[in-house]
Amino acid sequence: MEAILTLDVTKIEPRFKHPRIFEEFDALKPDKAFIIHNDHDPKPLYYQLLGERGNVFTWEYLENGPATWEVKIGKLDTSQPQETIGEIVAKDYRKAQVFKNRGIDFCCGGKKTLEQVCESKGIDLESVKTELAEIANIEPGSGLAFDKWELDFLSDYIVNTHHNYVRESIPFLSELANKVARVHGDRHGELVEVARIFNRVASDLSLHLMKEENILFPFIKQLTQAAKNGTAIVRAPFGTVNNPTQMMEVEHEHAGEDLAAIRELTNDYSLPPDACTSYTILFKKLQEFENDLFNHVHLENNILFPKAIQLEKDLGI
Repeated sequence: MEAILTLDVTKIEPRFKHPRIFEEFDALKPDKAFIIHNDHDPKPLYYQLLGERGNVFTWEYLENGPATWEVKIGKLDTSQPQETIGEIVAKDYRKAQVFKNRGIDFCCGGKKTLEQVCESKGIDLESVKTELAEIANIEPGSGLAFDKWELDFLSDYIVNTHHNYVRESIPFLSELANKVARVHGDRHGELVEVARIFNRVASDLSLHLMKEENILFPFIKQLTQAAKNGTAIVRAPFGTVNNPTQMMEVEHEHAGEDLAAIRELTNDYSLPPDACTSYTILFKKLQEFENDLFNHVHLENNILFPKAIQLEKDLGI
C-alpha cells in the first residue's frame, strides 16, 4: 500500500501554513491524498480550499480533537465526472426525500457524489441506489420542473418564495429563541446555545440575501436577457459569475452547519416533558426553517448557479 504523506502544520510558521498546504494539494495527482496534522480544527482551510479551488477535493476527519486534529485531503479526478447528489435531485426532485430520510445533505453538500457521501457516512450504497431507482419508476406527479425554468424567472421565484420566508421568519424566531432560552435555559442549557447560534444564522443570512438580490441575481438576469434578446452585458466588478456563486455556496455551507448544530443540540428537536407552548412552537418553527433552507439552497447551488456559470460560458463572456 502506498504511504500517505502526513504534513504536521503545527511546525510551520502560521503565515506559511495555508500556502504550504495549497502547494501540497496542487501537486497531488487525481485520486491521491495527504493528511494534515494540527492542534485545532482546520475548518477555515476547508472553506478556503472550496473558495479558491472549487469542489475538487475530499475532506475526511481522521481525528477530531480535542487535542489534535487530523484531516485526510484528497484530490478528485475531475476528468471522470460523476453525477453529484445535487444533480440527481435537480433532475428529479422527488429523490430529495430519499436523501433526507438517510440524513444526506442534498443542498449544501450537494456537490458530492453518492459514492462519496455513502462512504463517509457508512451507508450502504446499493440500498440507496435501490431506493432511488424505485422513485424513478413511479410516474411523475405535477411537481415544479425548476431545472426547466428561465434563470430570471427562477431568481424571482427564489426571492419571492424563499428570501421572503427567511426575512419574515427571522424576527419571530430570534425573539422566540431568546425568550425560551431565558425561561428554560437554567434547566436546559442547550437552549442558550441554540439561541446564540440562531442569532448568528439570522445575521449572516440577512446580509447574504442582500448580496444575492443586489449583486448576483441582477447579473444573472442580465445574462438571461442577453441570451434571449442579444442585449449587451455590463461587465461586473466581481469578474465572472463563478466568483460570487462560490462565495454564496460557502455561506450556504456555514448556515447549513449552524442549523445542523442546532438539530444535534436539541436531539432532533425532541421536546422535554416540561416544554411550554413557546418551547414547542420554537422547535416546530426551527424545523420548518431548516426544511425551507434545504429547498432554498438546493435551487441555488444545484440549479441556478451551475446554469448561470454555463450560460456565461455559452455567451463567451
